[in-house]
Amino acid sequence: MSYRAMYESWLANDYFDADTKAELKAIEGNEKEIEDRFYRDLEFGTAGLRGVIGAGTNRMNIYTVRKATQGLANYILKVHGEKRGVAIAYDSRHMSPEFADIAALCLAANGIKAYVFESLRPTPELSYAVRYLKCIAGINITASHNPPEYNGYKVYWEDGAQITPPHDTGIMDEVKKVTDYNNVKTMELADAKAAGLYETIGANIDDPYIAELKKLVVHQDAIDAVGGDLKIVYTPLHGTGNIPVRRVLKELGFKNVYVVPEQELPDGDFPTVSYPNPEAEEAFTLGLALGKKVDADLILATDPDADRLGVYVKDSKTGEYHSLTGNMSGCLIGDYLIGQKKELQGLPADGAFVKSIVSTNMADAIAKYYGIELIEVLTGFKFIGQKILEFEKSGKGTYLFGMEESYGCLTGTYARDKDAVVASMALCEAAAYYKTKNMTLWDAMIAMYEKYGYYKDYVESITLKGIEGLAKIKEIMDTLRKDPITEIDGKKVLKVRDYAADTITELATGAVVPTGLPASNVLYYELEDDAWVCVRPSGTEPKVKFYIGVKGNSMEEADQKYQSLGKAVLDKINGML
Repeated sequence: MSYRAMYESWLANDYFDADTKAELKAIEGNEKEIEDRFYRDLEFGTAGLRGVIGAGTNRMNIYTVRKATQGLANYILKVHGEKRGVAIAYDSRHMSPEFADIAALCLAANGIKAYVFESLRPTPELSYAVRYLKCIAGINITASHNPPEYNGYKVYWEDGAQITPPHDTGIMDEVKKVTDYNNVKTMELADAKAAGLYETIGANIDDPYIAELKKLVVHQDAIDAVGGDLKIVYTPLHGTGNIPVRRVLKELGFKNVYVVPEQELPDGDFPTVSYPNPEAEEAFTLGLALGKKVDADLILATDPDADRLGVYVKDSKTGEYHSLTGNMSGCLIGDYLIGQKKELQGLPADGAFVKSIVSTNMADAIAKYYGIELIEVLTGFKFIGQKILEFEKSGKGTYLFGMEESYGCLTGTYARDKDAVVASMALCEAAAYYKTKNMTLWDAMIAMYEKYGYYKDYVESITLKGIEGLAKIKEIMDTLRKDPITEIDGKKVLKVRDYAADTITELATGAVVPTGLPASNVLYYELEDDAWVCVRPSGTEPKVKFYIGVKGNSMEEADQKYQSLGKAVLDKINGML
């Protein structure tokens, strides 16, 4: 069916409500908008759904959410998991509570119990709830750090991680089979509750979740000694982190936590930022102002679903606040926790540090220093979660820490997704520990650079929206494969990893070995001089991303190398546009 015919069918079908039809009527003269809303079904990918809220098959709305849930329900029934139920959480975005209930009532109509949080909760708590309640699956209504017009629908499996093979493709296949909206099941909320198929959850999950986090503290003695002296500024960026982050810090003994008042309360418009991403400098404008006012030691920001943590730390020598990238904060936390565990109790012989392929090579240096295994996985924290499950099932491998460059890490195995609540806790603990040694977190970061090398890693993105954008992103990746790069910024390419083809090619000899990882549309170039470049389309936004890594003997040298390599990469890509 053409996009125009699909548009007309929504207007004519009594299944769709009056508000939906009014929204579609309002665009009847805008052919480009109609095409964008109806040229395809909103893709249910390996992370679920994510898109702009609105009417149409290529939008997030009650009908596309219900249709996706029917596919999920069909898969759960197919694997006989219906008796175990599904946990559902949601964040502060527009339509999040409504989408959560739409999903719950579709599940209920299929005989599958839904455990729905009473109010917004962080992504990692949903991951924890799936395992705690022994559910077959979980649903999280969130678009993470996307702009306010977006929402999303993430699916988790029984291990608490986002869906991975074979369940991801199995669920996607079932969703594709649901072609008629009229055949999607639902029921009334009162009927679902009466049938015991809808249960509200809250404190019964919050309390054990926080308890699990507190078990991971290594140096309560340091918190007891200086927790009353440290000054911490925190902003939840209008999202879900406010209550759990403040709660765990307070219960551990951090007495001076200042919350940015303008960004404290949930608000789906995210009125103080253009988009609520703790990777963005503007997200810290208000936090930095408050930090300078109270003379904070560190400033923390979590994204709306509280799985990503952004950080600024104070340099006591200059009074300046330095931002920490996700690579920097991840390595700072990982090095602190692994180092202290080694000192206090020793490390297991099969200990492992797990990172994504686009994360810093400083992680490799840390793992080498502590004599533990460094394991690389594809981008997406679900693959780190999958590795934890593999360790548990095989009895080989002990998870010590996992991180990805996109501002996410996990210090324990209570959940299987990145957790900004535990990251906030761990970083504050590290700040307390280093304070007892007369060091700041910035001092600790500099000490790591001196120990491991001055690694600088960054990511650049080019946004290419709409149908034309998708075609252009495909063209860029195709061109890079057809016309292989052999040199960037005067640095020879030593090896090319093509994760779609499962090949690692050594350019000097032509030797080819497999990557050993699942297929993914990613190209990775290993360069001379400990440098690297990686190119991949974003899985959640209309962007193509370029990751760049260098190593220098000083901060200045690393900066110079990064600037030069970054310019060369962007010049090359811009030449393709």
